Amino acid sequence: MTTGVRRRMGVEERRQQLIGVALELFSQRSPDEVSIDEIASAAGISRPLVYHYFPGKLSLYEAALKRASEDLASRFVEPRRGPLGARLLRVMRRFFDFVDEHGPGFSALMRGGPAVGSTTTNALIDAVRQAAYDQILAHLEVEHPPARLELVVRSWISLVESTALIWLDGRRIPRAELEVQLVHDFAVLTAVSAAYDEEMGVLLRRMLKDEPPDGPFADLVARLADFTS
Repeated sequence: MTTGVRRRMGVEERRQQLIGVALELFSQRSPDEVSIDEIASAAGISRPLVYHYFPGKLSLYEAALKRASEDLASRFVEPRRGPLGARLLRVMRRFFDFVDEHGPGFSALMRGGPAVGSTTTNALIDAVRQAAYDQILAHLEVEHPPARLELVVRSWISLVESTALIWLDGRRIPRAELEVQLVHDFAVLTAVSAAYDEEMGVLLRRMLKDEPPDGPFADLVARLADFTS
């Protein structure tokens, strides 16, 4: 008869395990409601051993947020092929996949959670927003955005965040509808800005030029036509 021998984890491997366990628990409940004892139990180790790898709950929470923020930022990465509307819709679907799977963790990331106001948390949130901003500009093929375009893109990212947070509070609007609506919102923000600036007008015409009749931008035009006919 043989007995199993539990393999001893290295320092970095154990740290990554604890971050993964903490992130899973933070995804299910607010980080304020998760104790170090729960994290230790879920990881199969003692409470003092958790403190051996992380000085306290805040440092573990920030490490979990860092992993979550990197995952969230990666949701905005999309091959720059095909119509822009379809690309943005795929991005929104992946974004809401994350929100759906990590509701409390997403809320904590965007609102700061127990580390509200900390330099680390603010930097993580800013990094996610900047990654999203850079990706959208890359899809628009703009390296040096004019002021109005920067306003449109950053306003849209803020709208995406706030929409997701509101949706989590009861999920009263079908998720698929919100994903399409946010793509429509991007087109509308761009169109309003184009009404004031010719450079934005050129960008809008370029955005719409290759859109198929069954794409989200064409769908928006059709919906708006119902109010003008």
